[in-house]
Amino acid sequence: MPQGVPDTIPDDGMTTRQRRNLPVLAVHTGDGKGKSTAAFGMAMRAWNAGMRVAVFQFVKSAKWKVGEESALTALGDVHEQTGQGGPVEWHKMGQGWSWLRANADHADDHAAAAHAGWAEIARRLAAEQHDFYVLDEFTYPLGWGWVDTHEVVETLRNRPGRQHVVITGRRAPAELTDAADLVTEMRKVAHPMDAGRKGQRGIEW
Repeated sequence: MPQGVPDTIPDDGMTTRQRRNLPVLAVHTGDGKGKSTAAFGMAMRAWNAGMRVAVFQFVKSAKWKVGEESALTALGDVHEQTGQGGPVEWHKMGQGWSWLRANADHADDHAAAAHAGWAEIARRLAAEQHDFYVLDEFTYPLGWGWVDTHEVVETLRNRPGRQHVVITGRRAPAELTDAADLVTEMRKVAHPMDAGRKGQRGIEW
């Protein structure tokens, strides 16, 4: 696929422009590092294109703050102040799910919180509220049965408009990867922790 040119052109009756503008469902999976980082990098690219970006972090504590959160939040501020790029929202499971604050019980019940988080995302997809979604570590609630994989796949397949979605996490269900347009598997070859080195600021977070 040199210079972004596909090897084959399907006989689907679509023009090159129509095919290029189709929404993308991407999955970053595998045991190697870099799945979320790659997704956040795509989000920054989407911001630069003027897209409305929303990040939904599953599993991690609402108190946990990654470097990309600060960067993307700052880019959201730039948009508000100058009009450059696009708006940015960042939501975390637990207390970070702002729509659950009226019901604190959900914050302590991780399965219920994840299910409610997905319900909110599905609502936003139906309303075409954002252009680019990152569902970070979303494969875990799928694998644990907290959220129904078939329901997620059907919702994503039938999402209206041109909404791009990137899902990250290990052990992505086969039904999800089968439905995706872009699947990347991260495989560890070497890692500093193999030599007993702890994670470093600016590298791991």
